[in-house]
Amino acid sequence: MNLIAIDIGNKNIKVAFFLKDEKKSLVTIDGADPKMGPKLSDALIECWDQVPLLETAKEPVKNCSVVACSVKPEWTEIAAERVEDELGVKMLVIGVDVPLPIETAVDDALAVGTDRLVAAAAAYAVVEDAVVVADFGTAVTIDLIDDNGVFMGGIIAPGFDLSLDALHNGTAKLPTVQMQKPEQVYGANTEEAMRAGVYWSAVGLLETLCRKYAEQLGKWPQVVLTGGAAKIMLEDCEFVDSCVSNLVVRGIMIAYKKYLYEKADIAQRDAEGPKKK
Repeated sequence: MNLIAIDIGNKNIKVAFFLKDEKKSLVTIDGADPKMGPKLSDALIECWDQVPLLETAKEPVKNCSVVACSVKPEWTEIAAERVEDELGVKMLVIGVDVPLPIETAVDDALAVGTDRLVAAAAAYAVVEDAVVVADFGTAVTIDLIDDNGVFMGGIIAPGFDLSLDALHNGTAKLPTVQMQKPEQVYGANTEEAMRAGVYWSAVGLLETLCRKYAEQLGKWPQVVLTGGAAKIMLEDCEFVDSCVSNLVVRGIMIAYKKYLYEKADIAQRDAEGPKKK
């Protein structure tokens, strides 16, 4: 399958190109960049130029779909317009044009955030067993998928930068601090103490939740880390099984494939007609 997968987050937009299921490129565009729109167009065109023509078509047609997962509606509209203008095709959106790729046990699946659900689907597709997906980005989400591949729910907490910003904005003297891994467990100065506080809080939160989830499951689940801040935590999270960058992008591919397979299965059953008793 050829696919342009667009992951629209809170701070940036990622554009990935898959050629015959293999990821060929991935571009990350800062949403705060004044040239975000033109850069998105450039990324789309660069992907589109690599797409082969559909051999069976009478007229030249590119053999590729464009599918997005979004948590920011205003950027979804921008991306859809850019895809239409630059590529001449419709951008499909998971949760709107493409069904959610995983069964859930939550009150409102569409309110969960499609990024969490496609990441969960991607993790379960590999593990095929109970798994915890911990995404350390703007926010921290730590979600549980059970043995049967059902998204049970999870927690949402502030990410590193949000936590540091809250400490600065909510106090009189605490400074603005950029996040990096603390050099030791305790801070010898205010900046390091702030970094150590948010870092070790995150490590402790993840370990505690994995243990609590394991108590519910009756076994310790696989644990997968993702997100921009995930890699710095690996050394202090020995219970984590893997760290997968861009898990949402991979989940977009899985969601769209599942949709196409189910669509083809329904069409085949309709063509065969009702079975005779």
